[in-house]
Amino acid sequence: MSYRIAGIDVHKKMLAVVEADVEVEGEYQFERRLFGSNPDHLRLLANWLIEQQVEEVVMESTAQYWKPVWGALEQYWKPTSQKREGTDPMSGTLHLAQAQSNRGPRGRKKDFPDAERLVKRLVANELTLSFVPDAEQRLWRTVMRRKYQLTRNRVQLQNRLEALLEEAHIKLSSLVSDLLGASARRMLKALADGETDPAALASLADKNLRATPAQLCDALGACTELNPVYRRLLKMFLEELQLIDQQTGQLDKEMATLLGQDQAAVERLAEVPGLGVDSAQQIIAEVGAKAATFASAKHLSSWVGACPGEDESAGVSKSHRSPKGNRHMRRILNQCANAAAKSKGTIFQIVYGRLVSRLGHNQTIGAIAHRLCRLIWIILHQGVRYEERGPAVNAKSRRRRTNRMIRELRSLGYRVEAVGSPA
Repeated sequence: MSYRIAGIDVHKKMLAVVEADVEVEGEYQFERRLFGSNPDHLRLLANWLIEQQVEEVVMESTAQYWKPVWGALEQYWKPTSQKREGTDPMSGTLHLAQAQSNRGPRGRKKDFPDAERLVKRLVANELTLSFVPDAEQRLWRTVMRRKYQLTRNRVQLQNRLEALLEEAHIKLSSLVSDLLGASARRMLKALADGETDPAALASLADKNLRATPAQLCDALGACTELNPVYRRLLKMFLEELQLIDQQTGQLDKEMATLLGQDQAAVERLAEVPGLGVDSAQQIIAEVGAKAATFASAKHLSSWVGACPGEDESAGVSKSHRSPKGNRHMRRILNQCANAAAKSKGTIFQIVYGRLVSRLGHNQTIGAIAHRLCRLIWIILHQGVRYEERGPAVNAKSRRRRTNRMIRELRSLGYRVEAVGSPA
């Protein structure tokens, strides 16, 4: 029976496509075609795959250039191949292979042999395949990753602003906890608009600010002789900051609209110590609203790379360093694990205190991130809510354990007298 698989070596302007029947004995007989990467050629590619009755397609993840190819085949080729009579259960399956797993011998790299190697290694299960979510979840990822980029830009902008103020001998950052807070912004805006009186600038600070007016006047004393160029640069920084805040707010509204039907999942995740609404949205964008792609919590933690790795040779374990995984999820989990370890009265604070003396801070945070990852899968996949198992519940468990031990001791013939309520 014929079973045809196509391999695509993706480039920015062209695609090297091969297809062959993998059920034949001996060497595969590949048919080669060259296509462009513009929309018309992608539709021609989909039609050609349908004519050749290709069951599966594997392509290489070359930068961002694989995305339009994937979208076109998902739209034009996949539905038609699935509706064909007598199709295999795997018919219409698209595979995205990591480029590192398809490396050829050094000095022997060509486009069509690379595409043929994709097919051969797919059949031999030698490729590292990437998880590509559906179109809706890919849109979630785009929005949340753009928001993360804006957050990084805001932090970089704050660092550059502080460097500018230090160069201008304005020591405001030494007296305020947040250089981009409400009080600091009012003072910086007035400074950018041309205010030269340190007392007038200091009066714009909030009454709850710990710094005294005299300290603020001293820190802002250089504004009397400030070069106008610094004022113009400062105004540019504030305008850029306002734009970033506006775009972040727009992305928040956009994501709330996109996840309107999955609001319950966001709320359940946000209840976990260390997580919040923003972290819950990022997690759902990466793994899905129900984490349905992952069969178990172990599969999810392995895909994220939040579990111990294996490096064994000759029966000797060399290392348990965590494997590489989804870097976005690992970043989120590490941030949430640090926040959860500082949440007072939670089970994560107890786990951190128990492990940090033996493993150190970094490995302990990794262990908490692993626990959080498994917990996230349970909450999303099973639709349950988080229940805190902190000190209050532990005290109750200790009482139960003490009562059980007393019963066991008495059953063995010991005479045990309970003095008061068991602790």
